[in-house]
Parts: sequence; structure tokens; C-alpha cells
Amino acid sequence: MALTPTETRELLARLGHAPKRFLGQNFLVDGNIVRKSVELAQVSEGDAVVEVGPGLGTLTGALLAAGAEVWAVEMDRTLHAHLEETLVAGHPGRLHLLEGDAVQVPLAGIPDGLAGRSKVVANLPYAISTPWMDAVLSGTLPSRMVLMLQKEAADRYVAGPGTRNFGAISIFLQAAFEPAPGHKVSSGCFYPRPDVDSFLLNLVRRPEPRVFSGPGKVLIRRCFQQRRKQVGAVLREIVPGDGSRWKAFVEAEALSPTVRAEEIPVATWIRLTGLLLGTA
Repeated sequence: MALTPTETRELLARLGHAPKRFLGQNFLVDGNIVRKSVELAQVSEGDAVVEVGPGLGTLTGALLAAGAEVWAVEMDRTLHAHLEETLVAGHPGRLHLLEGDAVQVPLAGIPDGLAGRSKVVANLPYAISTPWMDAVLSGTLPSRMVLMLQKEAADRYVAGPGTRNFGAISIFLQAAFEPAPGHKVSSGCFYPRPDVDSFLLNLVRRPEPRVFSGPGKVLIRRCFQQRRKQVGAVLREIVPGDGSRWKAFVEAEALSPTVRAEEIPVATWIRLTGLLLGTA
């Protein structure tokens, strides 16, 4: 059950802890949103669940109550100690708590054999949302992710080609996961109250997900870093050759020779990186 704003303030005072803005420490104080997170992820008895930044343990407690075994990573030393004394001690063998940087350990140290069938349910700090997502999309993919994100980040991840928000991270994510119905979250659901609203982004792994290689990601990022330039011109700078492969690709895909990065759909990027690099 979520703590009220008053209970949250009182607990933080007892811990001698002031919320750290740079760590995105906005704590959930709405029990309906906690329940909605668990519901969207379809968490059930025996599920392996990863949580990033458990904070005071509100969502963690709900995941444990649903019967999940939880792997969580918390960077803040004070909050980590609080969770060790409360939830870890109260759920021996079911909560595996790691102190560390979630970008370095994006799936909280879950065993390799469980990573592919795990679910990620997390209130993701804005400052690490994109590097964390990029780290997840570079390894074994969880089966589902329900992520509390600032609405701006959620919009960027699911943006389509031809829109202002469409970028490299949109391509990497959508090649591996398909968005399912999510849920809007008001800023009033948090303490301290953030300046913007959030969104519960619900992502389901595709039947045949694509994980881009390092060179594939570099190529796509380079094209978006010069998004005003035609893709063909950018590729001539970074891919050896006479440009004949790009010309043939444009003709085969019925693309305009002057096409720019944000105009190319995800599936076409997959085929393009495969053609130019031999693998995506």
C-alpha cells in the first residue's frame, strides 16, 4: 500500500533523508497507480521481476504481495539500507537488492537464465531513462516492461517516423518491443510533486525482436545527429564505398533519394543496417 504524502514526509524525516532531485527521487503516493503498474505488467505468482530505483519500497512491496521474486537496484545508500532492514529482512529469498548504478546493471543482477522471461516494473528516474533503456536494448531482453516515465520520454520512445520526437532510441526500442495500452499519471501522484506529468509505458517484447549491434547503433545515431542532412550524404561520410548500395537500397525500398533520418520507418532501418554492415 502506498504511503500518503504526509507518511512519506515523516518516513523520510526519520531516515534523515531529503529527496535528491538529480536521482529523480519522486516517490509514488497513489496506491491506484501502484496497483495499475502491477496490473499492466500482469505480475503473478512466481514471476521474476526487475525493479529500478525502489526508493522507499512502495512498488516493491506490491510486487512481492503479488507473488513475484524481485531483483532491485538502488543507488542511494540511505534508501538501500532502509530496504535491507525492512523488505529484504521480511521476504528472505524473494527480494534480491543490489546497491549500484542501474545503467551499469540494468536488470539488477538477475541471473542470465531468468533475464529472458523477466518483467521490468519500475519508476524510472528521468536522468537515466535513455542510457538505461539503451543498456537494456543491448543485452538479453525482458519479456515485458512497465515503466513510469516523464511523459516527454515516453512520447520519444514510441514516436513514429516523420514526427519531431522520432529518433535513434525510438528505433532501438520499437525494433524490440511493441507498445501496449498504458496509463497517464498526474504529477500529484508523487512526493515531491514533479513539474511535469508522467506516463506508465507498457511494452511487450516482439515475437522476433531485433537488437541492433554496436556499429548499427552508431550508424543510426550519426544519421540523427545530422538529421537535417540527407541520409545518403551522411552515409557517404561514414560507410566506405561508392554509394552504389545506398542507391540500390533507395530504389528497392521506393525511398526518395533526398530522404532524411526521421522519415525512415523502423523496419527500413533494420534492413538498411543489415545491408550496410552485414548485420543489424
